[in-house]
Amino acid sequence: MQEKVKIAVDAMGGDNAPHEIIKGAVEAVKERKEIQVCLIGKRELITHELSQFSYPKDQIRIEHAQEAIETAEPPVLAIRKKKQSSIVIGMNMVKQKEMDAFISAGSSGAVLVGGQVIVGRIKGIERPPLAPLIPTEKGVSLLIDCGANVDARPSHLAQFARIGSIYMKYVVGVKNPKVAIVNIGAEEEKGNALVKETYPLLKECKDINFTGSIEAREIPHGEADVIVCEAFTGNVILKLYEGLSQTLLHVVKKGLLSTLRSKIGALLIKPALKETMKSFDASAYGGAPLLGLTGLVVKIHGSSKAAEVKNAIIQCVTFHEQEINEKIKNNIGNSDKGKE
Repeated sequence: MQEKVKIAVDAMGGDNAPHEIIKGAVEAVKERKEIQVCLIGKRELITHELSQFSYPKDQIRIEHAQEAIETAEPPVLAIRKKKQSSIVIGMNMVKQKEMDAFISAGSSGAVLVGGQVIVGRIKGIERPPLAPLIPTEKGVSLLIDCGANVDARPSHLAQFARIGSIYMKYVVGVKNPKVAIVNIGAEEEKGNALVKETYPLLKECKDINFTGSIEAREIPHGEADVIVCEAFTGNVILKLYEGLSQTLLHVVKKGLLSTLRSKIGALLIKPALKETMKSFDASAYGGAPLLGLTGLVVKIHGSSKAAEVKNAIIQCVTFHEQEINEKIKNNIGNSDKGKE
C-alpha cells in the first residue's frame, strides 16, 4: 500500500478563501491518490464548501480552527496570541510530525514568523529563505530569496546559494545548477556593498556552480538556475515578473481581437499560443517553500486560485519524496553549525 503524503492546508487564508482553497485541495486529491489533505479552519464553512464537490472522502479531513490571522495584524503578536488560528495549528501539526507539510495563502508575515518560531530552523541554517520557481525561456529558475530576509548579510546569501543548488538538483532535477547573484552589471566590481561582499564568498563555495552576476534582463532567458538576492530585490523581481506577464497577455489578447483579420489569425494560432502562455504561468509551479526549516512550509499568493493551490499541494509530494530537508541538513546544516 502506497504511503500517504499528509498536507495541512490553511483553508481560511488568502483573498479567495475558503472556496478556491478547498476547490484546489479537492482537485489535488482527485489527481493524486497518495495525497491526504487536512483542511484547517472553521468547520462549518469548510463542510459547506466541501458539500459542493465530489471527491474521495478518505483523502480529506477537517481540523477546526476558531481563529484566523488577518493580513494587517502584526505577525509576531498574532502568532503569540492566536493559538487557535489556522496558521498556528497548521505549523504545530508540522512541528509535531502529524503532517508532512503546511500550505497557506494567508499573512506572509505570520507564515514567516510561524515557520521560524514554531516549526524551527535546521541547526546551522542562518536564515530560511522563501524560494519560488519562476518560468523562463529554458524552463524554470529558483529565485532565492523573494520575501523572508530584507536585511540579509553576505553569509546569508552564500548559504541561500547552497540551499538553492540542493533544491534545483533534487526537486527539479538539474544536474549541475548554475548559480548567479543579481547585479546591475556583469563585472565583479559592480554592485552595492552587499553584492560586492557576497561575490567572493560565492566564488569560494566549492559545492556550487557559481557563474557570476546576472542582470535582471537575463533572468527570463534562463541564464541561471539559481538566482541569489536579498528579499527586497527578490520581491521586486517577482512582482514585476508577474505584473509584466499579465500585462503582456492582456495586450496580446487585445491586439488579436482588434480586427477581423487578426481574429481569424487568432483562431489559427490559439492552440500554440495557449501552450506557450501556459509555460509562463507562475501558478503552474506551486508556491514558495520556506527552505531550511525542520519541516515543510509553503507560502502561496494571497490571490491564489484553485490551480495554484492544487499545484502547491502536488509540489509538496515531490519535496517530501526527495527528503529535501534532510539533504539541506546533511549538506549545509551539519557543516555550518555554530555560524548562526
